[in-house]
Amino acid sequence: MSYKTTIGLEIHTELKTKTKMFCDSKNDTEEKNPNVNICPVCMGHPGTLPTINKEAVRKVLKVGVALGADLADFSEFDRKNYFYPDIPKGYQISQYKYPLVKNGLLNGVKITRIHLEEDTAKSSHDTGDYSLVDFNRAGIPLMELVTEPVIHSASEAAEFAKELQLLLRYLGVSDTNMEKGEMRVEANISVSKISPHPTSPLAQSKAGGNLKSKILGTKVEVKNLNSFRAVERAIAYETDRQIAALESGEKIIQETRGWDEGGQKTFSQRLKEESHDYRYFPEPDLPKLKISEIPEFSTENLRKELPELPWEKRERFQKDFGLKDEAVEIYVQNIEMGKFFEIVVKYLEDKEKKDAISLASNYIISDLAGLMKEKNILISEIRISPEMFAKLINMVANGDLSSRATKDVLKIMFEQGGDPEKIVEERGLKQASDDGFMIGIVEEVIKNNSVAVEEFKNGKEKALQFLVGQGMKISKGKANPGALQKLLMNKFITIKR
Repeated sequence: MSYKTTIGLEIHTELKTKTKMFCDSKNDTEEKNPNVNICPVCMGHPGTLPTINKEAVRKVLKVGVALGADLADFSEFDRKNYFYPDIPKGYQISQYKYPLVKNGLLNGVKITRIHLEEDTAKSSHDTGDYSLVDFNRAGIPLMELVTEPVIHSASEAAEFAKELQLLLRYLGVSDTNMEKGEMRVEANISVSKISPHPTSPLAQSKAGGNLKSKILGTKVEVKNLNSFRAVERAIAYETDRQIAALESGEKIIQETRGWDEGGQKTFSQRLKEESHDYRYFPEPDLPKLKISEIPEFSTENLRKELPELPWEKRERFQKDFGLKDEAVEIYVQNIEMGKFFEIVVKYLEDKEKKDAISLASNYIISDLAGLMKEKNILISEIRISPEMFAKLINMVANGDLSSRATKDVLKIMFEQGGDPEKIVEERGLKQASDDGFMIGIVEEVIKNNSVAVEEFKNGKEKALQFLVGQGMKISKGKANPGALQKLLMNKFITIKR
């Protein structure tokens, strides 16, 4: 029997705002001391009244515009009622019937809705007989994005989450650090049997004409996945668990499960609630929102605020610079490295030629990135300016530096800074290509390698590369290999091969 996995994602993201969602307490994810960024409003004291954080609403609407989604004309907040120590009011202010954003598309995955709510407090359960609750996080603006159940593999789910994280960083709405809980993924997973031969025309009709794709299994939610690896592994494990259960005749129950990172498995937490269990009703202490009556929230004005988006940058880098997909993705993922590369290109003498651009990119991605990784620093912290880096690349492109010397000069620049031309001059690293010096090298190579010379005369092409290598050895790396090869070829131009 074949099975189909169907996945829908719910992704919560803490927004970057100065204050919390419904009060003026500080929104500071870096705060280490517990229960300092709190006030009577976010602690749910009787008689307090919430007010809407306008910037949080703007950020969610910007995400909607970037995704080509529909912005709400009318929206409101609701009370989501449940009792837990991390909810001091006994309810969470969220959105139910009228979210800020509907529809949209990302990575080929349809978006159902994006709404805004307040985050809960943070509970710690590792102290023995009691739990601790830190309310610094309670009330932080939390954006929730819900996808349609149109994802069918663990890798597809992880790729969607990665692209969303990238988009939110480009928009500047969140830092989305998963290790800090600023972005949390929940996956709704169901497994259904694929019937190759529907039993009857009536069954097909009830399934919308396609029994294979319309009938879904029982949905199981896996909560609070805090890494992309956890997303992939939890979905893969849960898929296998459900298939094994179905194979043994067991019935899948609708429930909420957690992910055990140590054991690499999901575990049951509680039966899955339905929406009616939360007894949603409109928040009476907050006004209704008529988005169309707020000019700065219009689609046109929000679109003007959008930066270049990740998919737009991919297309531009491929078109303008002719880079391979792998290189483009590095610059798209690492925004600062992408900026550094673009400035370097502006200083290249031969920037119209793709070879010079490719050369610069290769040295950034491999050599410079390697030095940065070794020292564990960011590109914004290095001592090399884009202008000096471009000067180094210009020297390589002009044949003034060998590959080995370039790596040495780059390391000196990385450790000490400085002008590559001065470093090359002071250390005598300039690659030689003048005829007098090179002809002497060629004559010595021919004199000392008669066997290889004869092999080349007899048509063995690899012998030429051996002779070039010998010339580089004699010159201690100072000879220009291209010029050396050209002179050797000219020496044998009359040889019939």
